[in-house]
Amino acid sequence: MSNDISVLRQAFVNQRQFYDDKNFPRGFSRSGNFTLLEASILEQHGVILNGLYNKTLAPQNEIQEQFLMVINGESALSNSIERAWLKYLKLTTCKTKFHTLFGRSKMAAPVPQSKLFHFESDGA
Repeated sequence: MSNDISVLRQAFVNQRQFYDDKNFPRGFSRSGNFTLLEASILEQHGVILNGLYNKTLAPQNEIQEQFLMVINGESALSNSIERAWLKYLKLTTCKTKFHTLFGRSKMAAPVPQSKLFHFESDGA
């Protein structure tokens, strides 16, 4: 399988650009998650990749069939288009962990100040 990007781009040629305003409202290249090449791949070929992934389009050539095999886990990654789409899927379908400094456990009731400190001048 050829890894030449121009051959790969010809295999997934499309006239419409792909946008995901829900997950990446500022665009793929400005999100900070994708390299410039990956953002370009998603924008130019994402409509075809999404159609193949959702099974609304049938594969038209050998490279698209290879793409489906990679997406289904039947084959290993072999090119940058597959890598970019799997990265996109990971970022949009996997739940991300959110870490915070605040917990959900309740604190014990505070001890009144008068019982914490006992001074000699208190007369006790």
